[in-house]
Amino acid sequence: MYNPDFKPLEFEGFRKQAGLNSFLLSPKQWIEKTNAIGIVSKSGRYGGTYAHKDIAFEFASWISIEFKLYVTKEFQRLKDEESDRLQLNWNLQRTISKINYKIHTDAIKESLIPTEITRLQATMVYASEADLLNVALFGITAKQWRDVHPDEKGNLRDKASLEQLIVLSNLESINALLVSQGLSQHDRLVQLNKVAIVQMKSLLGNRAISGLNQIDK
Repeated sequence: MYNPDFKPLEFEGFRKQAGLNSFLLSPKQWIEKTNAIGIVSKSGRYGGTYAHKDIAFEFASWISIEFKLYVTKEFQRLKDEESDRLQLNWNLQRTISKINYKIHTDAIKESLIPTEITRLQATMVYASEADLLNVALFGITAKQWRDVHPDEKGNLRDKASLEQLIVLSNLESINALLVSQGLSQHDRLVQLNKVAIVQMKSLLGNRAISGLNQIDK
């Protein structure tokens, strides 16, 4: 997702060898062979292996069930604090259900796919990058959503589906790259909207997303 220069063929070679008694792979080999990012390995007196927190959390969860449970409990605690602060209702079951969101009908599926932005939307100046992403994916700004739903608790993104949240996360990364390239807000909005349409169509047709760890209710 974050490393366009990752070498998948090298990774495939490692994957095929994994599990063999003779297989050894050091962090340094992994970095050099696959062009991996997010992890650094240094030798010497003050050396060691350092990883981005996303990688570190995943690794720690793999080797320690206690740590994984701690992360889960900590997530719940933070959500409790957030719900108290924003006066929102939440529970773990509801969150898991959202993660396991399943598209039931083609009509619902079609309604989640973003429409192409209008010429007027493309020429407007948006006060924040968050609203730029909202328009690219949802077709409206946070204020416009609030005006239509004055009695709803939470905000536009709280009502998003799993697929929309995944695409939104991708758009944030892509937008940062486009900003660094010096693209205007207009050009970024047009490109982000096109990406959102393509990715939503892809995700809505992906059974692995819609059927993740289904939980009996």
